[in-house]
Amino acid sequence: MAKDVLCEVNNCKHWSSGNKCEADSIYVVSHKGKQASNNEETDCKTFVPEV
Repeated sequence: MAKDVLCEVNNCKHWSSGNKCEADSIYVVSHKGKQASNNEETDCKTFVPEV
């Protein structure tokens, strides 16, 4: 399992300095069912806008 998860979406509640993700877990889904061919076919469902 990855020790560090990087994220460049700095308006996410889980974003931390150094582009680190501080979420307890990460949820990624594919636009095409259970398999994706490239990163454009995926989304991070862990994203929560920071208010």
